[in-house]
Amino acid sequence: MQRRTLLHYGLAGIAPLGSAAQAGALPLRLIVPYAVGGPVDQTARILAAQVQPWLGPVQVENRAGAGGNWGANAVAKAVPDGLTLGIAATATHAINPWLYRHMPYDAAQDFAAITQILRVPNVLVMHAARARQLRIEHLDDFLAYARSHPDKLRYGSGGNGSAGHLAGVVFQQQAGLSALHVPYRGALPAQLALLADEVDFNIDNLAAAASNIRAGQLRALAVTSTQASPHLPGVPPLAQRFKGFTMDSWWGLVAPAGTPPARIAQLHRAFVQALQTPATRAQFAALWAEPQPSTPAQFEAFMAQERARYQPVVQASGIQL
Repeated sequence: MQRRTLLHYGLAGIAPLGSAAQAGALPLRLIVPYAVGGPVDQTARILAAQVQPWLGPVQVENRAGAGGNWGANAVAKAVPDGLTLGIAATATHAINPWLYRHMPYDAAQDFAAITQILRVPNVLVMHAARARQLRIEHLDDFLAYARSHPDKLRYGSGGNGSAGHLAGVVFQQQAGLSALHVPYRGALPAQLALLADEVDFNIDNLAAAASNIRAGQLRALAVTSTQASPHLPGVPPLAQRFKGFTMDSWWGLVAPAGTPPARIAQLHRAFVQALQTPATRAQFAALWAEPQPSTPAQFEAFMAQERARYQPVVQASGIQL
């Protein structure tokens, strides 16, 4: 990161944050609203390790369930003393407010933004063997097959109303095709189902699919960002074919609303510094992901923008839980 960027975040020459790292202080608790092993959990644990020089020990706690609502609600209801943090993600803070009839928390009011962690495109992937069997090598092949075989292809997702499901709904609408949706209990089971040939394609986030694409188990056909991914040369963005199509995955750090502003600033400085360490960048790179720090105000505005963007998408899908 260039020096002017470090200065922008107020990090040049940052010293360890003493009050939280002193002997006897309670450790930070970082709540991940998803199961162990997925990319959100992996990046949370990378950060928890890298931020220790500034904040001391960080305990990662996984609270999966209800599309992330259980974990997000635990953060919202925690004491706002700066010792409980959580991961805010596309589902918990942009999709679920419109998807669930009764929400246990208010995504717009119950959290204090700290920083975005990353933003990665979703990727349309097929099981490589299945793609070879159907003679699908590129996006054009996929579209031609799907349009000529309505409801023949099945796609998996992490559940009804998940980001992968909604991306599939919008993709079908814009591409003029029809496929059968198969919901699973989370993104990892959906990917395992794709690898087991239970479904034909998924729209999964790139960080989750990266290792299996590298290994040749999955074939990437398109990404959902506006630009092509540097990690997937020759794989086009869907926006090239379907104007305005963009459905990336993102997550970041939040605290309960009411956490003192001075503590938010302290946490922001420490986590942005941790995001920029060589070890963090190297481990994120293995997931084909780039750290994307922001100011608290920027992350709060981004989440509000994403909520507004997903409202008509969820409503058009007709799904409500």
